[in-house]
Amino acid sequence: MPKEYFKNLQDLLNIEREEDLQSYLKLTENTSAADRRALGLTWYPIAIRNTEIGRGDYLTVELERTTHQEFSHQFRFGSSAVLFSNHDAKIDRIEGVITHLSGNKLKINFRIDEMPDWARDGKLGIDLLFDNNSYDEMQSALKQATNLADHDTENKLIKILTKGDKPSFQNEEKFILPNNLNASQQLAVNKIISADHLAIVHGPPGTGKTTTLVQAIKSLVKHNNQKILVVAPSNTAVDLLTEKLSKEGLNVIRVGNPARVSEHLMASTLDHKMADHVEMKNIKALKKQANEYKNMAHKYKRSFGKAERDQRKALFNEAHKIGKEVEQIEQYIMDNLFTNSQIITATLVGANHYTVKNLTYNTIIIDEAGQALEPACWIPILKAQKVILAGDHFQLSPTIKSNEAARNGLSKTLLEKSVLLHPEAVVLLNEQYRMNEKIMKYSSKVFYENQLNAHQSVAHHLLFPEDEALTFIDTAGCSFDEKLDGTSTTNPEEASFLIQHLVNLVETLEEKKPNGSFPTFAVISPYKQQVQILKGLVKENEVLAPYTDQISVNTIDSFQGQERDVVYISLTRSNAEGSIGFLSDIRRMNVAMTRARKKLVVIGDSSTLSKSSFYANFIQYAEDLGGYHSAWAFMDF
Repeated sequence: MPKEYFKNLQDLLNIEREEDLQSYLKLTENTSAADRRALGLTWYPIAIRNTEIGRGDYLTVELERTTHQEFSHQFRFGSSAVLFSNHDAKIDRIEGVITHLSGNKLKINFRIDEMPDWARDGKLGIDLLFDNNSYDEMQSALKQATNLADHDTENKLIKILTKGDKPSFQNEEKFILPNNLNASQQLAVNKIISADHLAIVHGPPGTGKTTTLVQAIKSLVKHNNQKILVVAPSNTAVDLLTEKLSKEGLNVIRVGNPARVSEHLMASTLDHKMADHVEMKNIKALKKQANEYKNMAHKYKRSFGKAERDQRKALFNEAHKIGKEVEQIEQYIMDNLFTNSQIITATLVGANHYTVKNLTYNTIIIDEAGQALEPACWIPILKAQKVILAGDHFQLSPTIKSNEAARNGLSKTLLEKSVLLHPEAVVLLNEQYRMNEKIMKYSSKVFYENQLNAHQSVAHHLLFPEDEALTFIDTAGCSFDEKLDGTSTTNPEEASFLIQHLVNLVETLEEKKPNGSFPTFAVISPYKQQVQILKGLVKENEVLAPYTDQISVNTIDSFQGQERDVVYISLTRSNAEGSIGFLSDIRRMNVAMTRARKKLVVIGDSSTLSKSSFYANFIQYAEDLGGYHSAWAFMDF
């Protein structure tokens, strides 16, 4: 029953939240600002660049990190954070919410009238707080869904997604716009348009899922004049769709703060559209007036009597009144913009941002649904009559901290459940435009029932005519033994071997294409510390130095959705026990192996890997193609 269904999800989410909180506390308790900075949880030191009146008349403060700008960080739009002084970080601290993030600057909203005195002396920093907001939004959506399941016997969408009621489809095809889609993409657009409540687009790597969604959205907007919400778990995925939709001339509003900065994206943001609104002049004048009142109030800062105190209070009250007026005008502008927009884009949690909290939609589209935590999906789903799930449940699943929650079902996505429950709602996109067919075929066999075809434009493309598209280099017997580095596995000898092989290939390409455009490379491994070793080796290699812009080195997870001409994979594991750790997550390997356009080179120890049928069969596949080589054949590098 739907009620039990949601109750179970709430319980699993509570377990996950607790695990997440404990690992956050473990990371942050009793650690120095420098340690937290290295973990990406702190900017320190920072400088205050500007303060202004923000929403609800509270202070919005612009901060900039002044050193360590190369450090990656986990700050995000909507995150809670705390400003602190190193003078006394336990007492001198104020909490706020990040309202904007760009490069090394962020804006944070504080619920105070004026900055505290301590903000003027000592070094300042900003700490990321535990992300309660996302969990609160997910729990709130699940509670709402439980109530609906209890009282609303007519909620067809909930019944379809939780009880297995059958989705229905219209038989008309009059909506389809002329386009250049292939047969399976066209079928997917038909399915989306004709669905009454649910359609699923299963998009394996390189099959043009985004292109298909954009065409479907265009058709829905043009013929139904529908209001559509497009969401995804990550800012990057939301940005990509926002950009493509706005390039098609659709009226899109991006709610939240884009991760990438581009002209099309910026023009689509709510902030940008508000700034262009005729009422903005009025708001600026009012904000200026409120600031003047506040500045006057600040003059009564030191040693003053009752009359001054009353005067100060009166001035703050005036500023507050103006703040309320500003808020009303801003709300009017937003209502006006949202009424006239065709499409709103946001992250899953961003779908409940205060600016759009009360909006409802005809259709919502959840992209990258294979990476979306189910409780987060219910935030947008409850706002719509019809949901389109798009993604690939054979690629990376959502990150879950609690093994218990994952084991008991939180790791299973709504996409995965719905594909099994409603095969009649699924269209598989089966033509791929990325990989040479030899790179594609193993993945197609294992994950997609041999249903993928390589488009003729890519089926046989290579770096140069006599090159091989797929290579497995076997390090068995080379004594390239894995080592444990902290909690991560490394294999320094395998890393050195890989770099030498890459150098060889680069030198061959320099001979073959002395003036041609140079291909792009990805060097990837599932293990973080192995990636660090590989990064160091690429950096210090003289042959590779001129090509550092074309060579990306990172974990597999960071390459989902990306592609390169050449991909090297360091499998890293090599031990007598045949233990392969999380190499056994074959979906992760599906992502790794399908990033390559023209050449895939996998390096690993067959005696360790062969205990797993996935790797044993892959090695056999490489051998059948003539792409199997022992590392000994290259030892005279």
